[in-house]
Amino acid sequence: MDIPTRAALPLIAIAGPTGSGKSALAIRVAQTFSGEIVNCDSLQLYRGFDIGTAKTPPAARGGIPHHLLDVLSPEARYSAGDYARAARPVIADIVARGRLPVIVGGTGFYLRALLDGLPVLPGREDALRERLAARERRRPGSLHRLLTRLEPQAAARIHPRDVQKTLRALEVRLLTGGALPPRDQAEALTGYAPLILGLSPDRARLAQAIHTRTQAMFDAGLIEEARRLLASGCTGEEKPFESLGYKQALAYLRGELSLREAIEQCEIQTRQYAKRQWTWFRRDPRVRWLEGFGDEPAVVDKALGLVRAHLS
Repeated sequence: MDIPTRAALPLIAIAGPTGSGKSALAIRVAQTFSGEIVNCDSLQLYRGFDIGTAKTPPAARGGIPHHLLDVLSPEARYSAGDYARAARPVIADIVARGRLPVIVGGTGFYLRALLDGLPVLPGREDALRERLAARERRRPGSLHRLLTRLEPQAAARIHPRDVQKTLRALEVRLLTGGALPPRDQAEALTGYAPLILGLSPDRARLAQAIHTRTQAMFDAGLIEEARRLLASGCTGEEKPFESLGYKQALAYLRGELSLREAIEQCEIQTRQYAKRQWTWFRRDPRVRWLEGFGDEPAVVDKALGLVRAHLS
């Protein structure tokens, strides 16, 4: 179906915790409503990191075009602002061709940057970032404690284990000498009417799904994929190696963890990450929650009904 022309163009976003079936639901929505998928997972942007990021293989994409997948080299640095600047013209192009943009991914900060914009912030300062990172390596948790002293409100919005966001907030604070700019200075995406669907499966069932998927990733060759990336010239310091799965694979290859320990740590930390994703998306009152996994028939029917009503 062609998307009708109107003042506010429809845009669908599918969010939720890792392992909840976002990609499967996005493909169904795109197939039903002539859509194209725009990735909103910060790690699926990187080439070569496939198994650990759970990228949908080309053969399983149902012929649906996917955008912003495999667009970055492993050493590339990328921010939520970079993502928003890249995604907005992609969405405009999809709409211009009479198709429905379907945003899918669990990186909540990227989705917020896309829809709501971000205040103008100073660029990265490599020397400062390295000093802060070195401090964190020497004393884990010290950056969040420092941010709490300097900007308690900003620190309260960042999980103590999220080193990257903590580092960036400190970097901005130290470069500007002031607090983070208020969100009302951001330039929101205009001209679109977003419908955000959030997947919320039963916690126990999601934990089991994460257990199964973690084991499947290692069985599918996650260790070998990490080894190939290192053999191709990666150092292990690239951003994707900080992510779940690759971090544990790297530790295994360096002899720091046994295979069993790597799998167990990956599963435990993935469950913790899913909990943080839930917390993030629950703060957004725009999310229409679907109780279940994205491949369950009842959830699919409910989602398609909501999209159909949104397009009417």
